[in-house]
Amino acid sequence: MRTLCSSTLIGEFFVIGFAALVAMKDPDLSTSTVWLVSGIAMFLCVALCGVITRPGGIALGWALQIALIASGVFVPTMYFMGLVFAALWWASVHFGRKVDEAKARFAAQAAAQADSSTPDAA
Repeated sequence: MRTLCSSTLIGEFFVIGFAALVAMKDPDLSTSTVWLVSGIAMFLCVALCGVITRPGGIALGWALQIALIASGVFVPTMYFMGLVFAALWWASVHFGRKVDEAKARFAAQAAAQADSSTPDAA
């Protein structure tokens, strides 16, 4: 799960950066505010890559997805991009858990097979 979720978050990192470049063109937004908010969001993307498997990591990822969708207020294209990344986030979490479960099953089977094939030392 960690690999899939981290890939999604790194993709978001770049999208947020490009959205900041677009938001800078808005005369109602100051450049410093745009980069402060975008910088925090970009930092969160990278930081979440490290804590994705800890308790609350997935929930923080969902909060980031909601914030990304909400950023469409300032850059309308972000409504679409936010929805795309929310779908990717869901897929990363859903299929990542399935992959983790399969890996655990295969590891348990391999361990059981190794235990049954070792001769008894009696």
